[in-house]
Amino acid sequence: MVEYTDLRTVKQLATEAPFVTESTIRWWIYHANSNGFDAVLIKIGGRVYIDKNAFNKWLEGQRLAASGDAA
Repeated sequence: MVEYTDLRTVKQLATEAPFVTESTIRWWIYHANSNGFDAVLIKIGGRVYIDKNAFNKWLEGQRLAASGDAA
């Protein structure tokens, strides 16, 4: 279930996570079907929101060494 307090706009997420720019987030959104970012997106009307908890899970999945792999 989505918690409404976890929803962020692109601008809000970029402010909270300064390691990523708004442009980068928009690129992830544009390519969401191919990079798995669609799992973090919620579309209401014409607006797109990002579920912060789902974003953190997606981010964890982007590690170069998957958990359990020998480095």
